[in-house]
Amino acid sequence: MQLSVLDLCPIVEGGDAARAFRESVTLAQEAERLGFQRFWLAEHHNMPGVASAATPLAIQHVAANTQSIRVGAGGIMLPNHSPLVVAEQFGTLASLYPGRIDLGLGRAPGTDMGTARALRRHMVSEDSFPQDVVELLGYLSKEGAEAPVKAVPGMGTEVPVWILGSSLFGAQLAAYLGLPYAFASHFAPTHLEEALETYRATFRPSRWLEAPHAMVAMGACAAATDAEAEHLRSSQILSFARLRTGQAGQLPPPGPLDEVSPMAMAGVRQAMSVSAVGSPATVRRQLAEIVARYQPDELILAGMIYDPEARLASLRIMAEAAEELKLAA
Repeated sequence: MQLSVLDLCPIVEGGDAARAFRESVTLAQEAERLGFQRFWLAEHHNMPGVASAATPLAIQHVAANTQSIRVGAGGIMLPNHSPLVVAEQFGTLASLYPGRIDLGLGRAPGTDMGTARALRRHMVSEDSFPQDVVELLGYLSKEGAEAPVKAVPGMGTEVPVWILGSSLFGAQLAAYLGLPYAFASHFAPTHLEEALETYRATFRPSRWLEAPHAMVAMGACAAATDAEAEHLRSSQILSFARLRTGQAGQLPPPGPLDEVSPMAMAGVRQAMSVSAVGSPATVRRQLAEIVARYQPDELILAGMIYDPEARLASLRIMAEAAEELKLAA
């Protein structure tokens, strides 16, 4: 089973985007050293604590500062973009870093509706995500050279395309097209089991993939002790709680969670329930439980930690836990 990393280039309180990018590169370099399969960055907009809005540029920066780890989007929110432009962007990345680029596609805007209107300029009511995915696949294919409109660069690069989702829709589409599938269970686990079952049961082999390949996203915050890990994770809990109540901001330092109401805390805990949080022994046990329950082909670890050294240490502990469980990092 493969192990990967999902990053949002978090901007911490007292920091800025430049610092966020430096720390993401350091994290990617450590993931590469530890043998992780891929390092993905996600598109979000109008979020003061997320620096990866221009996702292809962030991917290029990470790829330029690493040697072998796959780098990609987890994901590009396709409704915000023209499929042709995405094909050109990722065709360029694949030409610069051959064999190292992934393209995960999401159906949501990755932001609020006001920002979505600012991104797209002309909103349309119909959901064209399936058609846009097929159009994009065509631009990246070898057959794209025969089309009247060509992605240059892009055509013939065959950049691996993933479908991302947090509901049954993405699972059904990935299965129908024969593409790999990644579920956003690190913040929306409600339909995880049903989506995986649907994807695996209805998967159709394709030119891209002979058998289903399911990635499960999970939270991760590991430290020397359970208490220290819970303390470090308070930053993300507080950030997520503020986001859900319309108060998005930069990633706060760890500390008390008194401002979060019991009802809000219950919602946050449920949303972040697919996680491994604690000491090496604790995260090893939790990791084993997640693997046994969901049988993923790949796990992708997410988790914003305020202190960059603590984030690197957490990644090392998770890699050691996977090694001890005989999971290939």
